[in-house]
Amino acid sequence: MGETALMSEVLELKDVSVVREGRALVDQVSWSVKEGERWVILGPNGAGKTTLLNVASSYLFPSKGTATVLGEQLGKVDVFELRPRIGMAGMAMADKLPKGQTVLQTVLTAAYGMTAGWQEDYEDIDEQRARAFLDRLGMSDYLDRKFGTLSEGERKRTLIARALMTDPELLLLDEPAAGLDLGGREDLVRRLGRLARDPIAPSMIMVTHHVEEIAPGFTHVLMIRQGKVLAAGPLELELTSRNLSLCFGLPLVVEQRGDRWTAQGLPLG
Repeated sequence: MGETALMSEVLELKDVSVVREGRALVDQVSWSVKEGERWVILGPNGAGKTTLLNVASSYLFPSKGTATVLGEQLGKVDVFELRPRIGMAGMAMADKLPKGQTVLQTVLTAAYGMTAGWQEDYEDIDEQRARAFLDRLGMSDYLDRKFGTLSEGERKRTLIARALMTDPELLLLDEPAAGLDLGGREDLVRRLGRLARDPIAPSMIMVTHHVEEIAPGFTHVLMIRQGKVLAAGPLELELTSRNLSLCFGLPLVVEQRGDRWTAQGLPLG
């Protein structure tokens, strides 16, 4: 890349298909995410949302088409050099982390590779950053709690802090509010909103199947159904009752209230 102008695309998919056992999990998807944008991937279970996120994280390569992440084309780049530039938070990650580590250790080890233990010599500056990210996500009172003893919501917030530790250029969030109760969801949405509105935060892509989980500050939506893109663009333009009804396969009404979204089915009759 050299000293060229700032890269505007953090993710570019061109006619990307991912085929498994003869079935297209995503089918000819073209999609571009520009620097600083905050995208929501919305769609029913099995639509291909997590598959797209796994392509964006470089853990899954397209069967057809090209995927360029942070200026590097998958298949032509050493993914181990690319991956530290991408932050990933999802419950799949939680299962790989040592249950006995404290919350602070869990976040700190991100700076030293996946499963690094506590024997590393941590720099003061790393510890300060870890504490600052945890504080931002409301986890300051839990620094010494063991990761394995946390509630679902506390784990999710710890994983987001961990994903931010490597100072990523792209942050991927896989259903961050899944499994949370109403209070936990609202707390997380509020904190994600604060992060999304921060101009120095990385570009963000979040997978969800609930419009209520879209945090303020998110700018764009990609809707996917049965592996195909139904709509992609600014939230205000694309998150419509018509698009959402097509996406989920039944009549839905979308409303925007303040800086939040709701959706409900039409009454029968």
